[in-house]
Amino acid sequence: MTDQPAIVIFGAAVRADARPSQTMQRRVAAAVALGEDLGGEPVFVPTGGKGRHGPAESEVMAKLLRDWGIAPGRIIEEPTGTDTLSSARAVAAMLRGWRGPVHPVSSGYHLRRCAVLLRVLGLRVAPGRAAVPGPGFSDLRWRMREVPALPYDAALAVWHRLRGG
Repeated sequence: MTDQPAIVIFGAAVRADARPSQTMQRRVAAAVALGEDLGGEPVFVPTGGKGRHGPAESEVMAKLLRDWGIAPGRIIEEPTGTDTLSSARAVAAMLRGWRGPVHPVSSGYHLRRCAVLLRVLGLRVAPGRAAVPGPGFSDLRWRMREVPALPYDAALAVWHRLRGG
């Protein structure tokens, strides 16, 4: 199974009533669409631990994937990540030795950082998929947040990788 493509879905908030946020639903929909475009039987890796509201983001996304008809055997949860870097590090550790391409999925403003971190951490990254933004969403604020976050997280990822982590 390590030759299959892996689709890594970066987490998003879970609502207080344990339902997925709209952002999470859009990311999972983008991942499913990417999986259909890739064909075959890609593996889905939803990421994210328990945030302000439980359960873990990965658990809620795994349920959404099953609801879309993805077989449970094609879903590998990463339930420990608390932010983008820790999720990427955990996924890199889980997929160490993975020979297939790894496709990140997130919101458009966030996708580049996800891809860079997975690549720096040693995975073979292939084109990912951005979730469709919600109606009226203005991502300028979020894109501006990525300006310092990308080099900061990338430097930390290099440091962790050099330390053997």
